Amino acid sequence: MTSTPPPSDRRPSRQRDPFSEFKDETEVVEDVVHDGKRVRRRGIYLLPNLFTTAALFSGFFSVVAALNGNFGSAAIAIFISMVLDGFDGRVARLTNTQSEFGEEYDSLADMLSFGVAPAVVAFSWILQDVGNLGWIAAFIYVAGAALRLARFNVQIGSTDKNWFIGLPSPSAAAVVAGCVWTFHSFAATALGFKVLMAIIVAAVGILMVSNIRYYSFKEVDFRSPVPFVALLAIVLGFVVISLEPAVMLLLFFGGYALSGPLMSLWRRYKGIPAPAPMADDTREESDTADSPEQSTQHGAPESAGSSESTDETRR
Repeated sequence: MTSTPPPSDRRPSRQRDPFSEFKDETEVVEDVVHDGKRVRRRGIYLLPNLFTTAALFSGFFSVVAALNGNFGSAAIAIFISMVLDGFDGRVARLTNTQSEFGEEYDSLADMLSFGVAPAVVAFSWILQDVGNLGWIAAFIYVAGAALRLARFNVQIGSTDKNWFIGLPSPSAAAVVAGCVWTFHSFAATALGFKVLMAIIVAAVGILMVSNIRYYSFKEVDFRSPVPFVALLAIVLGFVVISLEPAVMLLLFFGGYALSGPLMSLWRRYKGIPAPAPMADDTREESDTADSPEQSTQHGAPESAGSSESTDETRR
């Protein structure tokens, strides 16, 4: 008589999910302080990063459009990227979804949208016609944008939030995009005009890494009551811009880019010292323009006008 073996106490092991190891290795993990304790947070916040991704897509579309000769669409895409870059940081703060991942992602997106894209658009449009001068001017702009964003990231907490040090990258991008949008339809064949555009592109690149101060407009309290005439002025501004958006945006951001050097010369002439730097816990804001150079996104687009000028409202 055959005896039945006793039932095993060992339970069958669960089959390991073949994707679990991949998920563990690719998951974003951040050390954050919550209620005075350091905890590890897994994953990323979707909403603010959607705006950053949209801004990145718009910047990439600008490059593709320029390579296809659609310079008007390329310039418009840069301005759209500035607007989107101005939203991601504000959305992150309103929804309390700031993260270090969002800050880094936003900086990389700003580098494409406000650094590489304007240079490629300008070079494809007219700078390639002036030989070495054209690509050198485009490279100066790209290098200026990269250095500005790097300097901005390491200066957080040590500068006065009411001033930008150097032209914000979204504002610099807006100057270049405004020139392209305004003049691309003209058959500009004069060598002098092409050289002038190369000088403008290189100049705004240098302004981004200069020590010239630009007003950040952060002292403006948008939550306080204002006279009724202020709303009327805003409506009038929209009407004027809608008549000739390319020209008006170029004048606005061009004037902002010139305001820094002019104010610096005026202070020297009057013997007025520059505003002293002061510690501040908030990031610079385009924003929009250098957006604009954006972003305390997910905490700063690198503000005058849009995103950075919002330079950089980082998260």
